[in-house]
Order: sequence, then structure tokens, then C-alpha cells
Amino acid sequence: MPKKGNRKRLKFKPGDICSESVTVADYANADPAVVKSGRVKKAVINAVEKEVKLLCGLEASVGAVDEVLSSALGVTGDTSESSDDLEAESEEDENESKSVRKKKNKIKESESYDGGEYPVDIWLMLSAYIRPEDVCRFSLICKNAWIVTCTAAFWTRLYRRHYSLDAELPFRLQPKCIDRMQCLRACVIRSLFLLYEPFSLRFSKVPILPESTPTSLLNSKCLLFWVTKVSGTRPEAMWEFNFKFLKQQRQSKNGNTNSLCLPRQYEDVHANPDSDCYLLRVFTLNFIFTPVVMGMTLTTFAINVSTDMRHHRVRLLFQDSPPRRGRRRVEHCGLQVVLDPVHSVRLMDWWHPQYPYSACT
Repeated sequence: MPKKGNRKRLKFKPGDICSESVTVADYANADPAVVKSGRVKKAVINAVEKEVKLLCGLEASVGAVDEVLSSALGVTGDTSESSDDLEAESEEDENESKSVRKKKNKIKESESYDGGEYPVDIWLMLSAYIRPEDVCRFSLICKNAWIVTCTAAFWTRLYRRHYSLDAELPFRLQPKCIDRMQCLRACVIRSLFLLYEPFSLRFSKVPILPESTPTSLLNSKCLLFWVTKVSGTRPEAMWEFNFKFLKQQRQSKNGNTNSLCLPRQYEDVHANPDSDCYLLRVFTLNFIFTPVVMGMTLTTFAINVSTDMRHHRVRLLFQDSPPRRGRRRVEHCGLQVVLDPVHSVRLMDWWHPQYPYSACT
């Protein structure tokens, strides 16, 4: 290797280096965001060295090229030593960045777990400004917010906030009957579908015949079945077939049907004998004899076009027990109820104003 004093420095002209191959970002003043250490990596140095050799024809003069690169890149001494130093510095920077990230993650975890717990009285004050449709969101904030929605004070205030003197309510939903603790939540929810306009508008938009056959009744148990004659309608005789179903309750992994345990002092407030019940009301033009299906499970529910092509036809298939998982239901087994011709079909939940309420609710 020639000494440093005997090396010849090369003078490059601006037009000798191709601007497309070598850019300003490849030098020592490159963006630190691209290179963590603020210096050029060894791979970039080798690429620049190879480009300079090809452009200037200096394949043999290795020493001169090293000097030019060292002077251009601001590196003193041997390039191999500097590259080793760069690698060591980059490893140190990576280790420091990893330690900083771990500290930040620990801080975030501690901040996420550490939080302030407000008393129930504050959540009870905030509940006075909650809309009826936001009760579920409010109860999911924290445990104390959920406890507030279980209290009788919450449901009583919600009822008085939307009650008006000119409202037409049945006797069981009047303010005198609302003061009792038994089934308070169910009574307030039913009254809101008569007092609160966003809830009452839902029933006006429901068509006489559903657009598609509802599947929520499948595998539901029939609790009651009765037939009544409707007068004052066209045609003169119209029969009403009512089926009260209890939907199948899904058990949790622990075997409990209800994973949410209410406090004992609020069990009377949340009591509702009509919970998880549906009412299927079918209006026909004439009386149709139907077998007794109480206690059986509905496995098939279909709404088709009647034989006269002017009305509809409802087909219900009841079996003694719901089909097991993974097995197909047998169509020829069980009791079949066919209602034809059908004028209208309505499916009502327990909070519907026309739902036949129990004596205690």
C-alpha cells in the first residue's frame, strides 16, 4: 500500500458522475430518518465505489478511490475499520431503540390499567341525561354504570322524564302503578313504546306481511295457542290465530343460561315473566281447525302464495323436541298446521303495545 503522502488525488468534473446513479442522499449529510446512525451504510459505500470505478476507469487504483471516497464521505482512516464502527454503532442504536420501545409499552400498559373509579352517585347523576336508546351503551361503560341501570330510581326517572298528562296509557302503565317495584323495568319499557316517539314510529313502518320469513321463531317452544273472532273488519268474519313462543335460550360454556348476575335487591325490578317471548298473530278469512300444539317445538315456518293467487299461505311444522345439532329435520314427522287463505302475519315481541301482557306486568 502506498503511503498517504504519495497518493494522488483525483479531480472529478461535475459531468463525469451520473446523477441518476449517485444521489445526494448517499453521502454523509443524508436524512437520518433513512439511516439511523446518520452515516452512510457499508452497502452504499461499496455501490458508490463500484460506480466511481466504472465511470473513471480506476479498477486498478484502489488506494486513490478509497481516498476520494473517504474525503467525499467524511470518513477518516481505513474504510473497513469505519464500516465496522458503523455496524457497531447501528447495533447500539437498535438496542437503544428497543429498550425505549419496551419502556413506552410498559408505560402504556400501566396507564391503561390504572384508572379512576367514580362512585355510583356520579353515574346516577349522569344517567338523568341518557336517552332511552342509549341505555345499553351507558351500562357497558363500567360496572358502576351497569349497577345504576339496575336500580328502581333509574327506571322511575326515565319514565317521569317522558311521561305527559295527555298520553293515552293503559291502567297498568299509569304513574300510580309504576311506583311498585315488581316488574318495574318491563312496565317502563312498554310505556316508552307509547310515549317516546322514536320507539312508537317503529311499529308504523312494519308491513302487514314480512318481506322475508322470520327465522327467529325456529326451534322455539309454543307456550300458548288460542283463536278469537275479530268483528268490525272486512270481510265480516276474520279469525285471529295466536301462537306464543319462548325462544330457545343458548347456554354458556359454564352451563348457565344467564351469565349476568343481578344484585338481589334489584331482582324484583328486572322480573319479567314475558321475557324472551314472541307472539305470532295470523289473520285468516275463515275459521280453520288446528290441532293442539302447546308444548311442542316449531321447526318449520314458511309463508307462500295461496292457491287462489290473491292471498298468502302459512305453514307451521311442530315437533316434540328440537332437532339435534348436525342432523337434518324430518319433514314428515310432527304436526303440521296450514293456514290458508291468510290476510296478514305479524310477529310481536313482549314490549309491543298489542302484546297480551301477564297479570303482574
